[in-house]
Amino acid sequence: MSRFQKLLNYLDPYRWQVAQGIGALFVVNALSVYIPLLIREGIDRLKTSFTSEYLTRLAIFLVLLTSIMWIVRMASRIAIFGVGRQVQAKMKQDIFEHILSLEPGYFVTMTVGDLVNRFTSDVENIMRLVGFAVLSTANIVFAYALTLPAMLSINVKLTLMALAVYPLMLIVVQLFSGQLRTQQVTVQESISDLSELIQEDMSGIALIKIYAQEETERKAFRQKNNELFTANLKLAQLRNTIFPIIQGLASISLLVLLWQGGLAIVDNQITVGDFLSLIIFAQNLIFPTALLGFTITAYQRGEVSIDRVEAILFNRPQIADLPTSIHLDTPIKGQIVARNFSYTYPGAQTPALKQLNFTIEAGETIAIVGPIGAGKSTLANALPRLLEIPEQSLFIDGYDVHQLSLADLRSAIAYVPQESFLFSTSIENNIRYGDPLANHDAVETAAKWGQINTEILNFPQQYDTIVGERGITLSGGQRQRTALSRALLLNAPILILDDALSSVDNQTATAILQNLSQSGQKRTVLFITHQLSAAATADRILVMDKGEIVQTGTHQELIARAGLYQWLCSQNQLEELLH
Repeated sequence: MSRFQKLLNYLDPYRWQVAQGIGALFVVNALSVYIPLLIREGIDRLKTSFTSEYLTRLAIFLVLLTSIMWIVRMASRIAIFGVGRQVQAKMKQDIFEHILSLEPGYFVTMTVGDLVNRFTSDVENIMRLVGFAVLSTANIVFAYALTLPAMLSINVKLTLMALAVYPLMLIVVQLFSGQLRTQQVTVQESISDLSELIQEDMSGIALIKIYAQEETERKAFRQKNNELFTANLKLAQLRNTIFPIIQGLASISLLVLLWQGGLAIVDNQITVGDFLSLIIFAQNLIFPTALLGFTITAYQRGEVSIDRVEAILFNRPQIADLPTSIHLDTPIKGQIVARNFSYTYPGAQTPALKQLNFTIEAGETIAIVGPIGAGKSTLANALPRLLEIPEQSLFIDGYDVHQLSLADLRSAIAYVPQESFLFSTSIENNIRYGDPLANHDAVETAAKWGQINTEILNFPQQYDTIVGERGITLSGGQRQRTALSRALLLNAPILILDDALSSVDNQTATAILQNLSQSGQKRTVLFITHQLSAAATADRILVMDKGEIVQTGTHQELIARAGLYQWLCSQNQLEELLH
């Protein structure tokens, strides 16, 4: 699909509003042709039947026409610019909704700064394209289509001489258009790079302070800022070269009219009224012609931005509901089964998970332990289908996870990842994020299960305390327990804790697990951890190494036989002694 067709697609929902705006522009340009002809008639009557009464009527009529022309022009601008704003709002909504449908892996390849820039700068450029560019293009077409015949009807020779330089304008535009587009791409990319640096530095300001790298970041920002300055300067130089040339060529036509028109009056080839109307017509064409350069710039920017926005919108979600996906009428109990489950990350040579086979009964608490890189987090991400896994490999209550709609699957799983992300709002709002309508009592109960309620009550504003960006005002352990409370509030039949208590001491972690088993709610718990004292309280333990389950059993069974678990326990005890 061409970019022009894409542009028409954006405008299609608002075609009647665009048509009204363009129709109003037609009226404006028709009046701009009719008014000089009236003036010509008035000037030519000076020698014959000109009276003060006629002059008064003509002046009033001209004021009336120009007023109507002004009102209609404003109406056309409101209509077409209004379409641009509507396209802008709809496009932002479409991009945001589409981004929410994409899998987490997509955001590994796209930087936050680049995405934000496409949300703002690129959508703004498209808004200008469907607003300003459409308006000016229609104005240019009508200006020439209506004004040129009127000029030719007065004097063909003078009209052709006045417009002889206009083909040169088209040549100038063609020579610079490629450079304008290339430079605009460079500007957009430089803005994205600078936005990304700002985003990273604001998020990592504490790290910058700790390592005293302010000067390094200043240099990095200065370099990217200079790159953006240079790109904008080159773009400005191009624009400041092309537009004066276009305006200069347009002015030549007026000089030609003044010179040749004066001679034509002397030779009685045209009247003074004809001469004056030709000058007005030529002046009416100067602005649309000069505007052609700005229209081209808006088109060039919009063209680049369309490609950048479409790159997001045409990126289809890799993880989505299948046509055969089902919605469950009965609640999920929480049984989890893996059958010959293997998974390899895209581009990797070695599988992250190899032929996993296990059954976790509903209501069991299972600890998953193993060294770093054993595949524990990959397994945790696979259950709610945050990864695109093979079919017929993971089952919940006997259903292949691909059979279940994503909404049903993920509503049955409360997942607390390694990094406890908190929004920049109150603690209460963070805890009830998964259920925004939950009342305060439910929030407080969840906080008690998560062993964070007492500390929240010690804050000056208690549950109304604002946690700051990413929960920066809380300690690591407090962030993790707040995230855990958020998951517990959902009462989901399956709870996955992916090393979610790594910043919590062993005693607190053990107390949290005991709370889960004593809460009276029969939920399946997968507890991925390096805290083996907490893992020992689980019903069973799965020991993973290099993507495989190498041991399984209770703490007492595993500690009694040689193997990886016994070695991990000895290492854990040694670390506790050293501390």
